[in-house]
Amino acid sequence: MPTATTAELVSAAHASGGGVAAFNVITLEHAEAITAAAEQTGLPVILQISENAVKFHGGLLDGVLAGAAAAAAAASVPVSLHLDHVEDEALVRTGVAAGVSSVMFDASVLPYEQNVGATARVTEWAHTHGVWVEAELGEVGGKDGAHAPGVRTDPAEAAAFTAATGVDSLAVAVGSSHAMTERTARLDHELIGRLRESVGVPLVLHGSSGVSDGELRQAVAAGMAKINIGTALNIAFTTAVRDYLASDPTAVDPRRYLRPGLDAMTATAAHLLRVVAGEPEQEGRD
Repeated sequence: MPTATTAELVSAAHASGGGVAAFNVITLEHAEAITAAAEQTGLPVILQISENAVKFHGGLLDGVLAGAAAAAAAASVPVSLHLDHVEDEALVRTGVAAGVSSVMFDASVLPYEQNVGATARVTEWAHTHGVWVEAELGEVGGKDGAHAPGVRTDPAEAAAFTAATGVDSLAVAVGSSHAMTERTARLDHELIGRLRESVGVPLVLHGSSGVSDGELRQAVAAGMAKINIGTALNIAFTTAVRDYLASDPTAVDPRRYLRPGLDAMTATAAHLLRVVAGEPEQEGRD
């Protein structure tokens, strides 16, 4: 079992004006690397599994969640388990039954009223099972959701959305984008501050891999409590594996090339954990 709930970790960060990092888990190596980084830094962390990751594992949550849960249980620092970007309500129920403490239900591609209705329904059900809910306020009518290029979340609409749905946290659009491989995103920190004042629940930054260390620190200071990170770990992992195989084209034992990949993810996660926590460290390492 995880040593903490997402509600505890995010609420503590929100109350103190700080942030907590949430990393996407795709393979067992991801879970091991993230928890190793949390152990190294002594910082809490959220392990999150997306609906896309579940699809990668043949639609079965049990295996990847069991690996993440085992890594969480073995850690001496607080670790929680979270489902990320879930659009399928059946998967929400499956995840809750399997032991996750929180879920990000994503109806952001729907028009506003439909997003409100679906999110409120899932939130009410989740709360009866003691589960914390994150949602995303999407662009009205926009197929790409809140993180389509140029989209920004309106503070008044965000306040109305959280009140109507009862969600515990809200992912907002302030300038980041998913799956960025360069850290060039520029965030609207003034907007983050206005959202913090208007919404009242912890704010979540998605697409954080495309955001520089300095921008991340400013985002936390402005009011972002949960910082989602995925692509940065995949870049570290893939680069290390690619370098190993290029140096030894005859390698066939996956343990030989997965180890440097795991180590690279651990270093990246440790660095970003410190950045999100506001600890001083040299810019540019990820």
